[in-house]
Amino acid sequence: MAALTLGAIGVVYGDIGTSPLYTVKEVFAPHTGVALNAANLIGAVSTIFWALMLVVTLKYVILILRADNRGEGGGLALTALAAQAVSGRPGLRHALLLLGVFGATLFYGDSVITPAISVLGAMEGLELVTPALKPYVLPASIAVLVGLFLMQRFGTAAVGRFFGPIIVLWFLTLGVIGVVHILREPAILAALNPLRAAEFIAARGWLLLATLGAIVLALTGAEALYADMGHFGRKPIQLAWTFLVLPSLALNYMGQGALLMADPSAIENPFYRLFPDSAILPAVVLATLAAIIASQAVISGAYSMTKQAIQLGFLPRMTVRFTSAREMGQIYIPAVNWVLLAAVIAAVLFFGSSSALAGAYGIAVTLTMLITTVLTYFVVREGWRLPAPLAIGATVFFLALDLLLVAGCAVKFFDGGWFPLALGLLIFIGMSTWSRGRKLLLESIRRDGLELQPFIDSLDASSLHRVPRTAVYPVADPATVPQALLHNLKHNQVLHERNVILTVQFHDTPWVEERERVELSTLGADFWQIRLHFGFMETPDVPKALALAATRGLEIPAFETTFFLSRETVVPTPGAGMANWRESLFAAMSRNAGGVVAFFRLPDNAVVELGTRVQI
Repeated sequence: MAALTLGAIGVVYGDIGTSPLYTVKEVFAPHTGVALNAANLIGAVSTIFWALMLVVTLKYVILILRADNRGEGGGLALTALAAQAVSGRPGLRHALLLLGVFGATLFYGDSVITPAISVLGAMEGLELVTPALKPYVLPASIAVLVGLFLMQRFGTAAVGRFFGPIIVLWFLTLGVIGVVHILREPAILAALNPLRAAEFIAARGWLLLATLGAIVLALTGAEALYADMGHFGRKPIQLAWTFLVLPSLALNYMGQGALLMADPSAIENPFYRLFPDSAILPAVVLATLAAIIASQAVISGAYSMTKQAIQLGFLPRMTVRFTSAREMGQIYIPAVNWVLLAAVIAAVLFFGSSSALAGAYGIAVTLTMLITTVLTYFVVREGWRLPAPLAIGATVFFLALDLLLVAGCAVKFFDGGWFPLALGLLIFIGMSTWSRGRKLLLESIRRDGLELQPFIDSLDASSLHRVPRTAVYPVADPATVPQALLHNLKHNQVLHERNVILTVQFHDTPWVEERERVELSTLGADFWQIRLHFGFMETPDVPKALALAATRGLEIPAFETTFFLSRETVVPTPGAGMANWRESLFAAMSRNAGGVVAFFRLPDNAVVELGTRVQI
């Protein structure tokens, strides 16, 4: 538990932990219209504190972290729970699935913005050392990003152990320096009164949205907290927030408020002005490390989101590497890692500075928070069967908060807010196209498919030429006849001496005992059905596992076995399926989806792929 909590601090809370670097300064920026006086300082700090209490603590840490899907968190895990809760209403279920997928795509947009702005903001600190380093900010940022993404292959456990102690030191520093200034100006403690936040909000008038657009910066990273639950589990994330992260953030925000009450000129950089001159350089170094680490939360969340999307049928199969034998959620997906790196570098080059990226920061996160609230209602009301007044009241309360935050960020749309929305829309088109295309593909195959057992019973063994080898037909659905088997009979007009219908099943445990690896049953007419069982940490070596079938009475000689794979070639056709361009997109995605040969470690010289052209 201690190791997981330390890892959670390093991976999950890096994003929200760096918010004190810029939040207070942005609240009192000229465009917000908030005057720098004692009343507004107390009101602003109170608003930040109670936003952390209501949105992060109450909504995410206490409520939404309970909505885990077999240990996994994030938008798609929540979507699956909500869809399951309303399974009896197909129309509503479909609408919730689409809403959840859109929320997931917005998280991908934030996964691009956060590393870009965090690393750029950190590297721009080089200018404080000497202006001569300014030309090196962009190259240094790209170098750091490449290094960060290269580290991902070692897993979030290793990354968390490396980052965890640094972020622990960061949060302790936040809290201690905050206490120093609170003791000098204890009047700031009035910010603990929620009435001061209410008065501050009520006094803003038509400038309220601009102010909220700045205050929401203190909440960025809350959604990653839920998305990363599968990496560490609920308890470590809750412990880290309750006993370290929340107290440190609250003390630092109040410390900045106390500093500004005593010295309004510190508004030029209220965070660094908390430190004495002799400690500014170490603070810059520590803040730089913390800002770089902030990227890790959304990167880890993107892996979890992708894995869930594959399981839910919204993305094609990709290579997923599990990096921990104790936590199933600790994964690394190479394809996502490199695509994300390319997108982050493109954002760095396109926007060029953290100030330019600030306009794009927040809108994707707040929309995701809004969607999370909607989905959570159906989980707590339909799934958990909580009383309607409680479920509706809590939902309305959190929806009101979320809508205010969305509106506050929406005013920044033309300043860069369009970027994560456009990126999310592109990903949504791809995910929805894959989901719809797979459904059309399976419908087309099933129309021509045959049930396995009746097909075997109807075979006339005397009229078929039998060849003395073993044929293995890997299938996802063991109840239907593999397309490869049908093509083998139709075109080659032969039936092998031994025919194995193979299904591979993965379990929620890291390892499966060798004695439980193979499940064998006979179907008659020299047909057998084999299920291979693997744990999530294991590499599915199918030939090696099949050798164990000998202990169950079926000999499968390695050099006398051929694997016949069914491979569907999608043919877009005019009709009622999808628009032609979407069918063409699905066909391209299908051609480039990960294959089963490498995934199951099948021998290249013993594989025969028999294709089927399927019209959709």
